[in-house]
Amino acid sequence: MARDSFLAIGECMVEMAPEADGRYVMGFAGDTLNTAWYARRLLPATGPGGWRVGYLSAVGTDAISNRMLRFIEDAGIDTAHVARRADRSVGLYLIELDRGERSFAYWRANSAARMLAEDGAALAAALAGARLAYVSGITLAILAEADRARLLAALAEARRAGCTVAFDPNLRPRLWPDSAAMCAAVSAAAAHADIVLPSFEDEAAHFGDPDPEATARRYGAAGARLVVVKDGPGTITTQADGTLARHPAVAAASVVDTTAAGDSFNAGFLAAHLGAASLAEAVAAGAGLAARVIGQRGALVEAG
Repeated sequence: MARDSFLAIGECMVEMAPEADGRYVMGFAGDTLNTAWYARRLLPATGPGGWRVGYLSAVGTDAISNRMLRFIEDAGIDTAHVARRADRSVGLYLIELDRGERSFAYWRANSAARMLAEDGAALAAALAGARLAYVSGITLAILAEADRARLLAALAEARRAGCTVAFDPNLRPRLWPDSAAMCAAVSAAAAHADIVLPSFEDEAAHFGDPDPEATARRYGAAGARLVVVKDGPGTITTQADGTLARHPAVAAASVVDTTAAGDSFNAGFLAAHLGAASLAEAVAAGAGLAARVIGQRGALVEAG
C-alpha cells in the first residue's frame, strides 16, 4: 500500500449524549471508533509519512446504518472493511453524567458488529495491509466464542507478517458471563499484542493487581513489549522491554465528561509512538489529548 495503515476493529454505536439543558443529542461513537477518529486527526494523511486509518466492523443496511457509515467516512476513516448485514442494525447507548463521571445504558443485542469476525477471509484481507491493528476488550466481548478465536488467530497471523497489534483490555464485566470469562479472554488476547494499554482501576478490580507496576509486569509477562498503564488523573506507568517507568499526568482544566478519556489517550499515544516520538513524549501526547477531551461533552470533540 502507498500509505501505512492503522486499522481499528470493533463496534460503532449510536450515542445519545446529554446536553447541559437536559436534552439528548444523537451522535456516533464506540471505543475503537473513538480511537480511530482521534488518530485520523493526529496522523498525517498524505506525503511520505502518510497514514490510512481504517475501520473493520459490521453495520446494517437501514437508514441509521447508512448515516453512521457517512459519518465515519466524513471523518476521513476508510470503511472498505465494514460489512453490511441486511438482517441486523447498529447498537445504541445512552450516557448519564454525575459530576463528570459517566454511566451507560446499552441496546446492542442485535448489533451487526457482533458478526464482524464471522468471515475469516475478510479478516485476513483487512489485516494484510495493516501496519498497526487496534482492538479492545469490548471488541472481544461482543463476539461469539468461535468468532473471538477467529479474530485472535487472524491477529496472530498479521503479527507474524509484521503488523503491530495494540490492545486496550477495556474491561466491561456487564458484557461477559462472569469476571473469570472476561479475564481469561483478555489474557488470551494480550498474548497476541505488542502494545497493551490497560486502565489500572479496572485491572485492580478484576485481576487483583496491587499497583500499576503489577499490571505492567503482568501484561509484559504475557508477551507485550510495551505496556502503558493509565490511572485516571494519576501517574502513568510504562513497561518497555522490561523496564518500568512512571510519567506525570496532565491535569485537565476542568472535567465535564470523562467519556472517551482512555480512547483519546490511546490515540494520542499511538499516533506519537508511530511518529517515532520517545516513550515520554508519546505518553505526554496521550495524556494531553485526554485532558482536553474530558473538558467537553461527548466522546468525539474537537480538542484542539
